[in-house]
Amino acid sequence: MTTTALVTPGVYINEVNAFPNSVVQVATAIPAFIGYTPQAAYEGKSYVMKPTRITSMKDFNAFFSYPDAQAKQYSPSYYLTKQKKAPAAGKSYSFNGDIYTIEPDPGTIYYLYNSVQMFFENGGSVAYVVSLGPYGSATNSAINPGDEITNMNVKLADFQSALLALKKFEDVTMYVAPESTLLSDGEYSTLLEEMLLQANNMQTFMSIMDVKGGREPDPQLWLDDITNFRNATGNNYLKYGAAYYPYLKTTVMSIDDVDYTNINGGDVSTLMDLLNPAANPNPVAAKIINSIKAGNTLSVSQNNQALLMASKTYAHLLAIVLEQINTLPPSGIVAGIISQVDGDKGVWNAPANVSPVGVTDLTIQLDEDDQGGLNVDAVSGKSINAFRFFNGQGVLLWGARTLDGNSQDWRYINVRRTVTMIEQSAKLALRNYVFAPNVSITWSTVKSMLTNFLTNVWKEGALQGSSPTDAFQVQIGLGVTMDPQDILDGYMRATILIAVTHPAEFIVLSVEQQLAKS
Repeated sequence: MTTTALVTPGVYINEVNAFPNSVVQVATAIPAFIGYTPQAAYEGKSYVMKPTRITSMKDFNAFFSYPDAQAKQYSPSYYLTKQKKAPAAGKSYSFNGDIYTIEPDPGTIYYLYNSVQMFFENGGSVAYVVSLGPYGSATNSAINPGDEITNMNVKLADFQSALLALKKFEDVTMYVAPESTLLSDGEYSTLLEEMLLQANNMQTFMSIMDVKGGREPDPQLWLDDITNFRNATGNNYLKYGAAYYPYLKTTVMSIDDVDYTNINGGDVSTLMDLLNPAANPNPVAAKIINSIKAGNTLSVSQNNQALLMASKTYAHLLAIVLEQINTLPPSGIVAGIISQVDGDKGVWNAPANVSPVGVTDLTIQLDEDDQGGLNVDAVSGKSINAFRFFNGQGVLLWGARTLDGNSQDWRYINVRRTVTMIEQSAKLALRNYVFAPNVSITWSTVKSMLTNFLTNVWKEGALQGSSPTDAFQVQIGLGVTMDPQDILDGYMRATILIAVTHPAEFIVLSVEQQLAKS
């Protein structure tokens, strides 16, 4: 109320704010999952390339799953092939004295659906999904044993369009794209570099990355996958990325989710020699197969249960296929772990030394020496976080470094994400003072607001120091952060100095003997 507005005699009340505006801490654990979905429509409206906020798998299913509840939302195809001898690379299996390989049809392999499930299972609460469109066509053939999976339906241009769409969503704090590992090596490298570039430009998120080659690592040559990944990420903006290795064996799908339609393109006749071999006939299994071929009136589930009861070999085959389907890139699980740690302990705590839910094993067992070369690399400086197996504890996430592993400032994920949280929280609060008078009263108000916020952050344990003055400083004012020309140009500059807590990554315990004193 201004005095110039008073024209009628009387008593007027003018309320004056006693306290400055407060800074509200922004959310820190909101990933954006980028990938292909069963479908992308809701109430007749397409949701392809439209970042959509979800809080559960129920939400995901409403927008991105087939409307038929009985339909398989993800049903990859694997080919069973008899070999004359065990292949030089990849896995092989013995059935009835013969050697077989079981490899996927690359056109049917996708990771997003199961990764989102594992995100929620591991503590995730809120996410965005950017659907790149529905699944593509099968190739009707398998990859060669030991080869990486390259799905020709997975397009770099689709991911680039998704990155463009996400520029409008500043509340997203992580980009997760497990299906990017299905790109060719060159396209994968391009996408990783573009994600890091966008992270640097927006300064709101980190990219959670998977290392290609982690699905079936060669026990002798697995370090080549690490080298290839480090070469693929370039040298720019590494503080905005974090990489994880190897792939994880999960329980996200059960044996009830797999049947003969997942084998050899659904041609059940190809199973006859395997389930009813001449050397050891199984007439019951043969009868069931012939009945399925003839088009009996039973459902796929009923026929599948009959085969499981008739043949242990068939049950073994499905178990192998299920294990391959359940082997996932770790990024979706990592996003869930980060969300859980943020919610339970705060963003300033390292998302590590955590046992992932629904993970039973790793595709390769790494020891301390193996991880040493991943965690600290003198040549590239690019750290890669490992999942490790420990006796009595199971699988643990055993690393908390960004790709900028040699940086004293941005080595740790929790440091990078804590600073991002403070930056974005302060940025949103300071919008209230855009166009405010650039004078000492405004500067004092801003300083008080930021000081109150950082004091609370310090009390919660995010900043080091025995007192607030040891933990942070807020500077603003003429002759401090601004000169007269800044004010004439319309600049109000504030400087925040913070001492962020660092994890105790290397704990050294010294033990020394001494002589008895009595």
